[in-house]
Order: sequence, then structure tokens, then C-alpha cells
Amino acid sequence: MDNQDVNSKILSCLLAAGLMLSSTSVVAFDHQHQMFNQVLNDVVRLSPNKRQTRVDYGLLNKQPEQLNRYLAALSSVKQSEYKLWTDDEQLSFLINAYNAFTLQLINQNYGKFQNGKVESIKDLGGFFSSPWKQSFFTLLEEKHSLDDIEHDMIRVWFKRPRIHAALVCAAVSCPPLRDQAFVADQLSQQLDDQMRQFLSDDQRNTINLSDNRVNLSSIFKWYGEDFETGQQGFTSLKDLVKLYQADMADSPQQLTWLQKQDFNIRYLDYDWRLNDISTF
Repeated sequence: MDNQDVNSKILSCLLAAGLMLSSTSVVAFDHQHQMFNQVLNDVVRLSPNKRQTRVDYGLLNKQPEQLNRYLAALSSVKQSEYKLWTDDEQLSFLINAYNAFTLQLINQNYGKFQNGKVESIKDLGGFFSSPWKQSFFTLLEEKHSLDDIEHDMIRVWFKRPRIHAALVCAAVSCPPLRDQAFVADQLSQQLDDQMRQFLSDDQRNTINLSDNRVNLSSIFKWYGEDFETGQQGFTSLKDLVKLYQADMADSPQQLTWLQKQDFNIRYLDYDWRLNDISTF
């Protein structure tokens, strides 16, 4: 083999390697979640007081293509790929997956909401089944349910109680669905911001000075244990209130009262109606 043949063979190998690298870069998962960002920017609406959000499900139902493409990208991620990611990349992926597949569940059943057959995501389950236990999507190469993501993945693999202000199950009393995707390089700040916004919402979490009471969302009753084991410094729900007291207080009087940490906690009833823009 002469030098020209050798050089030609080397060039062919380099081109083949380049094509392989190019192919890999094309299918690599986008940790900025740009497709989901576009979906959220299009359909999430902020309340006038900037403390709540609702979803324009009518628009989503008319234009589901971007959401479907994003869900396909989520479902294409292999376990071997996921394991190579950082903790924040993994957690961002799972939070976004929970919220995105929740949107899909509502979108798939939107006709039932339109004709009045159902009013809540809870109505999408059967007599003996829960909508959160339905395995209707593929994630990390296996069929999964929303409960799998929340209880078997996020709450087991990550000890970050603030996630309870980020996972949105499509109900009016849920935390606000963020109008941008969660991303690894901003995750801590985004989770903190979510909790601040949720606790500042005086329809979801309130202060009652006359009864010496803080009224919290039932979310904190259901997942109170996550705030009692020292995760991220929380040993009780009063620690949570203390950290975010400036966000909860609407007056200097309320702030001074909260700082004493001498109050009872009561849990508010949960409004399970769909978090559609019609419920603003």
C-alpha cells in the first residue's frame, strides 16, 4: 500500500469518526430543555398578582406538537445515559418529566373536561385506580406512572423537600406551574423561587393572627415528613415558615409575629379543579 492509499484510508477513518461524533451530538439530550421551555412559555399564564399560574389547555390541545416532540425526547433517554449525568441534571430531567407528562395526561383527556364529564385530574382514574398510578408513558426504558417519578425516583434518589413546590399535578391548589423548564445550572435557585412564590400566595398559604395560626397547603400535610428529617436543614415545618417568613408576611406586624415561631399549623382544603385559565 503506497502513501497515497494510506493517506486516503486515514482520511476515510477521520471522516467516519467525524460523522459518528456529529450523530452523537445530534441525539444528545438537551439539558436546557428548550422544547419544554417553548411549551411552557406558550401555555402558562401568570395571575395579575403574580402569585399563581394557570394553563391554557385549549391552546395546548390545538397545538400539541411541541409537547409531543419533547415527550419523545424524554422517552428516548436510556438509563445508561441518565446515570452519566450530574445530580442536578437528573433531578431537573425528572421534575420536567413529571410536569410534562401531567400536561399530556390532561391533553389526552381534554375533551372530557370540555364536555363536563370530568372536572379534576382525580376524575381520570377508575373506581379502583388513581390517575397517578397509570403507567402511560416510557421513561428510562421502562413503562412508568407519575407516582413512580415522584415517590420511587425523586423522593428516594434526592433529598430536596423544595421539590414539592415544583411538581404540579394540574389542580388549582397545586403550586404554580413555572413558565420555564427546570435546568441544572439554575436548579437550586429555581426551587427556592418556587417555594417563595407558593408560600407567598395568600390563597394557598395564609396567616391568621386572631387564631394564632398559620394555614398551610395540604401538600405540607401529605409530605410533612420530608421537612422533618433534616433534609436541606429542615427539621420541622416551622423551619420552613421561618426561612420564608418574609415572603409569607403581608405586613410588619405579621412578620414580627412569625419570627416568634409561636403558632399552630392548620392545613387548608385542597381545590382539585383543573388548573385551567378559566379558574383564575
